[in-house]
Amino acid sequence: MNVVTRFAPSPTGFLHIGGARTALFNWLFARHHGGTYLLRIEDTDRARSTAEAIEAIHDGLSWLGLEGDAPAVSQSAQAPRHAEVAMQLVEAGAAYRCYLSDSELESIREKARAEGKPVRSPWRDRTDRPDAAFVVRMKMPNDGVMTIEDAVQGSVTVQHAQLDDMVILRADGSPTYMLAVVVDDHDMGVTHVIRGDDHLNNAFRQTMVYRGMGWDVPVFAHIPLIHGADGAKLSKRHGALGVDAYRDMGFLPDAMVNYLLRLGWSHGDEEIISREDAMAWFGLDRVGKAPARFDMDKLADINSHYLRAMDDGELWALVAPLVTPTSPNAEERVTKLMPLLKERAKTHKDIAAAAGFLVHDGAPEIQEDAAGLLDENAVTNLHKLLGDLPEGPWEAETLQTFLKDWLAENGLKMKDIGLPLRAALTGTKQSPSIVDVMAALGPEEAADRIRKTCKI
Repeated sequence: MNVVTRFAPSPTGFLHIGGARTALFNWLFARHHGGTYLLRIEDTDRARSTAEAIEAIHDGLSWLGLEGDAPAVSQSAQAPRHAEVAMQLVEAGAAYRCYLSDSELESIREKARAEGKPVRSPWRDRTDRPDAAFVVRMKMPNDGVMTIEDAVQGSVTVQHAQLDDMVILRADGSPTYMLAVVVDDHDMGVTHVIRGDDHLNNAFRQTMVYRGMGWDVPVFAHIPLIHGADGAKLSKRHGALGVDAYRDMGFLPDAMVNYLLRLGWSHGDEEIISREDAMAWFGLDRVGKAPARFDMDKLADINSHYLRAMDDGELWALVAPLVTPTSPNAEERVTKLMPLLKERAKTHKDIAAAAGFLVHDGAPEIQEDAAGLLDENAVTNLHKLLGDLPEGPWEAETLQTFLKDWLAENGLKMKDIGLPLRAALTGTKQSPSIVDVMAALGPEEAADRIRKTCKI
C-alpha cells in the first residue's frame, strides 16, 4: 500500500497544540512508510474561516517542519465536486431528497428524542419531487450494527439505529462537513485518517458515505485528546494554546516536535527522540488510548536539552535580536560564555536576559539587589585588585590561579571580593563563574568597568 495521510485543520483560529500533534503523527506515519503527507484547509465554514488563520496554520506548520508534500488543498474549492457526489448517492439509492420544512423537521426530531430513535424523514421512501427547496440526506440502515477496527481505539461498534439520516447537502447546494471530508479524502487518495478521538463518532457516519459510493474505506486511527496538567480538557485557562505562542516564548521547533511526539506515544523509556529516530520508530500501535497531559515544565526541560545541543553561533543568531548589542565584541563575549549560559537556561530568551551585561561596553547598570555589595570596603578591595590585574590574554584557568594567589597575598577570602567583583562587572548578584566572566570581557573592558562602577 502506498500510504497517504493528511492533516485537515479548520482555519477558524491559530494552529493549536492538539492540531500540531495530529499533523506530526500524520507526518511521521507517512515518513515511516515512505508515503505521502498532505495538507487540506477545511474552509467550508466561510463565516468563520479567515485568511489570517490560514496564514497562521501555514506559519506554524512551517516552523515545526511539518508542511505538506504538495500544495495545500482548499476544501471550499471542491464544492461542485461535493454536490456532484451527493447527487450520485441519491441516484444510487444511498441518499434521498428531503423536502421537510423547518417546523416539520423539528416535530420529527422531538418525537425521535422522546422515543429514543434516530431521525428518519418520511421522504426517504418517496419518489415524487415537489418544486421546492430540498436537502440531501443519507439513508441510514434501520437495524444491524457497524464495527470499525480503529488502529488506536481497537474494535468499536455502534447500532445503526443510533445514526440519524444526516444531511450531506444543504438547501443552498453547499456540502456539509460529513460529505466534504469523505469526498476530499477519497479524491486525495488518503489511506489512513489519523485524527483526534472527538471524531470517532463521525467515522461511522462517514463510512456510510464511502459504502454508498462503493469506495474503499480508509484505516481510521483516532488519537486521544490532550488534557491539562489537572486532567481537564486542554483549554485557554491552561495557558497558551497556539503554536505561535510557544515559539514566542522561546521554545525551539525540534524541542516542540519531540515533546508533542511523547504526548500519547512512547518508545520504551526514551524521552529525547530525534526526528530521524521518530520516523524510524513511529507506529500507531504505540499510541496510547488515554488522554495525554500537557506539562509546561516537561516541555521546558526538553527545550533546555535541545538548547545545550545547539551550535553556539546558531544560538547567538537567536539571542542577538533580543539584546540589541552595541559593543563590537558582543558576539565574541556571548559565544565564549555560551556553554555556561546554556546550562542555566530553559529557552534562548533566558540566555538573552542573562547575557545583557556582555553586549554593551562600559559600566553595567547595577541592579537594586546588587548595589549594596559595592560598599566602601568592597570598593577598597577592588581598587587593590585593579592595580594588580595581569596583562592579557585572559583564560579562566590562569585567572583562577591569579585570584587564589592574590587573595592569599592580601589576606582576603573569595567572599570578600567575589560578589563585589561580580556586581562591578555584570551589575548583578548572579552570573556564570566570575573568572569566566572576566575571561569573556578581557582585561581592558574588565578594568574599565571596575573603574567606572567604583568611580576610581
